[in-house]
Amino acid sequence: MDPVIIVGAGPVGLTLSLALARQEVPSVVLDEGPGKDEPRPARTVVLREDTAALLERLTGVPLAKAGAHWAGWRSMRRKQVMREITFDDTEPAPLHIAQHVLTGALRQALAGERLVKLAVDNRLDAIEQEPSGVTAHTRGPKGTWWRGSYLVGCDGPRSTVRKLLDIRFPGRTAVERHAVAALRTELPWPDQALLHRVPPWRTSGPSAGEVTGRPLPDGVWRLDWLLPPGKDLVTPELLLTRIRETLAGWTEGPTPPYELLDTGVHTVHHRLARRWRVGRVFLAGDAAHLLGALGTQGLDEGLRDADNLAWKLAPAWHHGPHEALLDSYQAERRSVVAARLRAADQALPLVRGGAGLRAVVPGSARGHDSLLTDGHLGRGPLGAPGAYADSPLAPRHIEGEVDVDTPPGAPVTDVRVTAEDGSFVRLRDRLGLGALLVVLVAPGTGVWERKHWVTAGVMPRLAAAVTALPHPAELLVAESYPGAAAHTVLLVRPDGHLVTALSGVRPADLYAAAEATLGGPAKTEATAGSR
Repeated sequence: MDPVIIVGAGPVGLTLSLALARQEVPSVVLDEGPGKDEPRPARTVVLREDTAALLERLTGVPLAKAGAHWAGWRSMRRKQVMREITFDDTEPAPLHIAQHVLTGALRQALAGERLVKLAVDNRLDAIEQEPSGVTAHTRGPKGTWWRGSYLVGCDGPRSTVRKLLDIRFPGRTAVERHAVAALRTELPWPDQALLHRVPPWRTSGPSAGEVTGRPLPDGVWRLDWLLPPGKDLVTPELLLTRIRETLAGWTEGPTPPYELLDTGVHTVHHRLARRWRVGRVFLAGDAAHLLGALGTQGLDEGLRDADNLAWKLAPAWHHGPHEALLDSYQAERRSVVAARLRAADQALPLVRGGAGLRAVVPGSARGHDSLLTDGHLGRGPLGAPGAYADSPLAPRHIEGEVDVDTPPGAPVTDVRVTAEDGSFVRLRDRLGLGALLVVLVAPGTGVWERKHWVTAGVMPRLAAAVTALPHPAELLVAESYPGAAAHTVLLVRPDGHLVTALSGVRPADLYAAAEATLGGPAKTEATAGSR
């Protein structure tokens, strides 16, 4: 079987290649560049805690040492602190990391991966499909023909893959613009991120109306100033003025010493590709969607694309086409990103338009702050991970289904579980291997060795049911799970989304739910080439 061709060696493409390798699927990553990333301290990304954990599982690198988990978050308006949040076990901090550092960690992990070939200096210029596979042609010093089973375009906003497939990419241009600077200095809030709206030193026009400060390791900060609509040039003099007045305002004195490391202008576009799959070709990341207004993070969504697609490509690669399963990638991910874009587009005129929110939320400033905090911290409709409640993979009419605190289709809570070898691990550690997870909630088992309870009670019957499932599955046991009664059985997808919760051991229900999760019984690929 030919490898999966991945076009684009950014964080999404590299993550997808590692995720496939964990499921024994080979891939070729076509990198149009030389295989190195220019250090840009002002180009950073913010990742939700669970997305950062995904990358740590794939790379084996503790990214917290390469980035910064914030100690807290504060929002200010003029001189008033509107909101303060302290991050802890109940409120996990996001990870802030320079993109070139993240990409470097992914490349380092790929260096020792036998199932991934990184092909540098290869720029895609043609794709040909037939029912049995995909052929891609690249130009450049090492350009050639490549043969693959599937092809995934992770090649950014100007995606060649998307253009070759003639897929429309409608949306809005320049929704927001920010002047950006990375600098080393000392601020009054070490390790805390800050959103400051309408600062009292506002002396340089409307573009000084909102500034964000986000810490990085080694005393480095990324500062973002919201710019007014238009295409006015951001001159070095203008940016230096922003830096000096902001630092002086925050320290309430003369401008403190600082070392300017990098600058830039970040322009946010909102776009959504009409189709994310054409036959054996898929789109992911910025090739499929652009978002980022009001603090939301597009890369976080791109990494979720990779996580979703990897476990669906794996059974198709190993066992033959499973069209309903592959189709569900677009159905699930596109609907989630579309909802995120709608939420941001609806909130924009309220937050940026001044008085509009007063008629909706009492206390417009606090309403603005709540929406912006959601975006920056990955919460609420602007930032929380999407659920696949309406997925075509969702099982229907499961008689033994019960409610737990996690709705079907939503990401599961990370709890401690006992693995099959008797070791204690986190539930999240078992994700991404291609197997379904079956979790039995059994209070009291955590204090006994596995040999004492593995053959007792409902365990033998559940173990037999798991062995009979139509897809490889791992049986885990948890002392507890939020909202779950004793003997509740959870079925979890390889990407960590809950399929269903069952009241006790119900082999027929468990089998039906697992089969639905795989898109139903496998079918032939009669129409794949014409999609």
